[in-house]
Amino acid sequence: MNRSGRATALRQFAVMGALGCTAALLPALAGCGGPPVVDGGPLENHAVTTTDVARDAAAWLAGHYSSAAQAAADPTFFDVRLHIVPIWTDRTDGPWMYVEQAMADAQDKPYRQRIYRIIPLPQGRAESVIYELPGDPLLWAGAWRDTSRFNALDPGIIVARPGCSVVLASAGPGALKGSTNGADCGSALRGAAYATSEVTVTAAELTSWDRGFDAAGKQVWGSVKGPYRFVKESAAPSAPPPPEPPMGDEAAVAVPPSESATR
Repeated sequence: MNRSGRATALRQFAVMGALGCTAALLPALAGCGGPPVVDGGPLENHAVTTTDVARDAAAWLAGHYSSAAQAAADPTFFDVRLHIVPIWTDRTDGPWMYVEQAMADAQDKPYRQRIYRIIPLPQGRAESVIYELPGDPLLWAGAWRDTSRFNALDPGIIVARPGCSVVLASAGPGALKGSTNGADCGSALRGAAYATSEVTVTAAELTSWDRGFDAAGKQVWGSVKGPYRFVKESAAPSAPPPPEPPMGDEAAVAVPPSESATR
């Protein structure tokens, strides 16, 4: 199969859910201490007591990533771009993050778009709850460049993927690991009955391994050789920069709304 065909196949077989855990919003590793205790709602914009793991997960996940080095060394892996950026930074029931993943040669057509919500758990753990975007996700393609677009989206209408949360825990100094829980994350992609995600995240990179299995436990999609390795190329700001105040005659001119807000 040529590279163009492989790219098409990846878009067809990629699982849309499950970036989570540790590394950047992607899959996670098993054995993190039981099933998620939140897995979605209710959504209440009140302050929550954070943990070191939740704080590190939010800080380390945010960024812009590439698997180009891995793809160059091993052509069985694709060259993928991953963006994880904070959204709704004024809310206190997060952090919340927008996640977008696309082939390097088709970044205008991402094959995975999700919203993460990171919630502290007991025993120094954290849960990455995975939400789907409403309607056609491609309408949000490229929104990582302008996170103000999410101001028009009510977090109360987005839907969590049941059983697909990733629970993160410390894996030693400077690293977190996590995973989905057993066969809890249902999937109908390419004959699968369920999907699993395994993730490791540090401040510099994220590794994720997403796989689909049929009812008999046979793998039917996903990497066979091991996880994808995403190297962080640049950090994402924890909050959008404040607008510059108008000066001189500009102060009397109304600023038109962002073009993206009307899309």
